[in-house]
Amino acid sequence: MLPNTGKLAGCTLFITGASRGIGKAIALKAARDGANIVVAAKTAEAHPKLPGTIYTAASEIEAAGGKALPCIVDVRDENQISAAVEKAVDAFGGIDILVNNASAISLTNTLETSMKKVDLMMGINTRGTYLTSKICIPYLKKSKVAHILNLSPPLNLNPMWFKNHCAYTIAKYGMSMCALGMSEEYKGEIAVNALWPKTAIHTAAMDMLGGSGVDKQCRKPDIMADAAYAILTKTKDFTGNFVIDEELLQQEGIKDLDVYAISPGHPLLPDFFLDESPETLASAMEEHGATAAFKAGKKQAKSQDASPLQETFKAIERSVNEEAVKSTQGIYQFVLSGEESGNWFLDLKNDKGGVGKGEPSTKADVVMSMDSGDFIKMFAGKMKPTMAFMSGKLKIKGDMGLALKLEKILGQMNAKL
Repeated sequence: MLPNTGKLAGCTLFITGASRGIGKAIALKAARDGANIVVAAKTAEAHPKLPGTIYTAASEIEAAGGKALPCIVDVRDENQISAAVEKAVDAFGGIDILVNNASAISLTNTLETSMKKVDLMMGINTRGTYLTSKICIPYLKKSKVAHILNLSPPLNLNPMWFKNHCAYTIAKYGMSMCALGMSEEYKGEIAVNALWPKTAIHTAAMDMLGGSGVDKQCRKPDIMADAAYAILTKTKDFTGNFVIDEELLQQEGIKDLDVYAISPGHPLLPDFFLDESPETLASAMEEHGATAAFKAGKKQAKSQDASPLQETFKAIERSVNEEAVKSTQGIYQFVLSGEESGNWFLDLKNDKGGVGKGEPSTKADVVMSMDSGDFIKMFAGKMKPTMAFMSGKLKIKGDMGLALKLEKILGQMNAKL
């Protein structure tokens, strides 16, 4: 991990959403230098599903060696932000660094996204970032350090990042556009950058989105904290950058990224907004020794009358056993379109399991909709389920935790072919 240098000692950081997750990790990293942290977040009382409050975070910050000022702040409320900034200036004499971390997410399409959710995402992500920056800038301009860091992605106009969650993408890109515009507006006075993870980061929110077991496919928030620290300890001329966490840390000399993994060696879930086609991933996997089903020398004998989809489900059926049922406990329904449209199911929950055409006898835990040709590719190892989902080729309803298990299940099945 990136060592602390002491460069942030005595600096005051105003961090939105710092009561948990990535925001808190950045706060703790700075606290180890002896920094002052303004914990600007909404959670004053414990949430039933999301651990941590501004007060528990403040205690951890002070235990790590920093000073903490917990402030109840909804970044949509101008008065609350202004009051928190005034408290920070009174307590610590100014503000040196602003981290716009607070964010709201809803991965839903246009018709499924209520205007309440649209307003929430726009209000917290885009407007909240703009407003908090606007209020902090007069104080940042007086600082020798002077950094704004937005936790937002590089601007990528590939339509696939808009088609399935247009409102979220617009709101998140609003944060990135704040970084782009303000970096140019305050060049020489304030460094303004954006930071985004290469892979999914394990937080309580990720557990809610991905379900149980998703943690193994994630990295710890520490990787984002180390990358943020590397940015915030640079001079003001490092500005206008859209930084990816692992790329920056590799430049900083960190060679072992496994230290950030929840389960070292386990495949990682890529994050949104970073292009990498399923075909490119499959090629890279094969270069590192992965063997996809149906590769030369590994083909199964085919019936003359069976279609490619039927052969695929026959291969799946050969891999179903009691061990797979015991470890999975889920029923998958596949609603396939295209050349070989129809419904199929994979039962890894009842008795010894099974595969069949049509709908399962009991309600499916996960319903997956996709083109039949893409399904064949996915089973053959040429398309990862996570990338198929993120690119819009795969739509999922039901238990996301079980859906994420499918990637591992397919890998185990392919290994037996």
